[in-house]
Amino acid sequence: MSKQNAAKSLDDELSQMNDLIIDAIQDIKGKNIVKLDLRHIDDTPTDFFIVCEGDSTTQVKAISNNISKRLRNEFGVRANHVEGFSNAKWILLDYFQTIIHVFYPETREYYDIEDLWSDANVTEYQNL
Repeated sequence: MSKQNAAKSLDDELSQMNDLIIDAIQDIKGKNIVKLDLRHIDDTPTDFFIVCEGDSTTQVKAISNNISKRLRNEFGVRANHVEGFSNAKWILLDYFQTIIHVFYPETREYYDIEDLWSDANVTEYQNL
C-alpha cells in the first residue's frame, strides 16, 4: 500500500469514527452538536473537536458512556484520557485525533470552546 493510500485509509477510518461519535451522541439525545475541523490550523492539540451538551449531569454521563462503549465495541479503541466524569459538568474524552467535549449547558457557555477555535471549519448537526 502506498503512503497516499495509507493516508486515505486513515482519513476514512477517522471520518467513520467521527460519524459514529456523532451517532452515539444523538442516540442519547445530545444537543447542539458541533464538529470543529482543526487540521488546517498550526499547533493544535488534535485534528477534531466534537462538542455537545446534555440537559443534566445524568445525560452528560450517559452520552460519554455511550461514546466510549460504541467506540470500544465497533472500532476496538479506548480513550487515551477521560476527565471530568465525577461531577459531569464537562467530560472530556481524548481519542488522539478527536477530542470530545460533553458539556452541561452553563459550563459550555462559560468556556465557549467554539469561540476559542473560531478559525476552525465548523459542521453543525441537527438536534434529534
